[in-house]
Amino acid sequence: MPLLVALLGLALIVVVLIDCFESILQPRRVTRLYRFARLYYIGLWALWRAVAARISNPRRQAAFFSVFGPLSLLGIFAMWVLGLIVGFALLNWALRTAVHSPEGGTTFATYLYMSGTTFFTLGYGDVTPITALGRAMAVGESGLGFGFLAAVLSYLPVLFQAYSRREVSIATLDARAGSPASAAQLLLRMARGGNMGAMDSFLREWEVWSANLLESHLSFPVLGYYRSQHDNQSWLAALTVVLDACAVLMTQVKGSNLYQAEVTFAIARHAAVDLTLVFRTPAEPPERERLTGAELARLREMLAAAGVELHQGAAAEARLRELRGMYEPFVRALSGRLLLSLPEVVPATDGAPDNWQRSAWMRPVPGIGSLPSGTGNDEHFG
Repeated sequence: MPLLVALLGLALIVVVLIDCFESILQPRRVTRLYRFARLYYIGLWALWRAVAARISNPRRQAAFFSVFGPLSLLGIFAMWVLGLIVGFALLNWALRTAVHSPEGGTTFATYLYMSGTTFFTLGYGDVTPITALGRAMAVGESGLGFGFLAAVLSYLPVLFQAYSRREVSIATLDARAGSPASAAQLLLRMARGGNMGAMDSFLREWEVWSANLLESHLSFPVLGYYRSQHDNQSWLAALTVVLDACAVLMTQVKGSNLYQAEVTFAIARHAAVDLTLVFRTPAEPPERERLTGAELARLREMLAAAGVELHQGAAAEARLRELRGMYEPFVRALSGRLLLSLPEVVPATDGAPDNWQRSAWMRPVPGIGSLPSGTGNDEHFG
């Protein structure tokens, strides 16, 4: 029995250290099926979704989802710490480590208390090991605890910086593509403002953003659960808007920089595909058509009215359908997994003002209309 308990304690310590190393220090995707962090997030997210389903108010539900990412991060840190403390307590209890204790007993609770004070280097000195082996284990645990806490604290700034970089670009979509953003609004606002030439620099910016999204969310998948500041924005919606815009430019618009649209589409699709692998979510066909023939005809009509020269013929529409089939099943899967809404390609109406036109209570601010260049709310959309 003592041998089994010692092996259990040692195994718990090793599992926690490996999981911490792979989650924090190893900047790559780990595909091992039975990672503790993976099982933790599967179970906790299922519970969180079940509780959120009972919240009828959409804004309260969104607020409830927004705390999952930070709270789950603190939770897994606490689980790792608890696992190490319990692991060392099991080792001491199995080895019957002699200790100096005011109570004079050596129960498991005594070893658990000694392990906790040693891990956090509190130095109370009321319960201390007497034997050489016990002292060696105490020194090792205190050093491990100091290094573990340092690694965790250094992890947080990296995580928050990656989140901040992601959100800065998402915020710029507000005036460019509407709230919520859509590919139709993005293209129409640029066309109506006579600024289609800026599309190349816009796509280059979002090529880099997609690459950063791919790198950061593969290394730290917990970022996928972090929500944007506004309920009508998300990293998945932004990624989908970029893919939609590239697909339309590559198949419908003449005179566009086809190469830049292709490379941006490639890295954005790469991010969508790899993130479905990270979250182990199989690709799903959309529940409904995101771009019907009537919606595409309406978009083409508005682009033509804005002075955009378009490709003609059924081949352009078929190519657009083919490109959409390359990414829509993946963003649909991520949407179902993370409960993030996908944007419309062509919104039915544009009655809602952009975020920049609202007050802090999400009401339109009197006297604020659209920008002169057409980047604000478009009253005649559709």
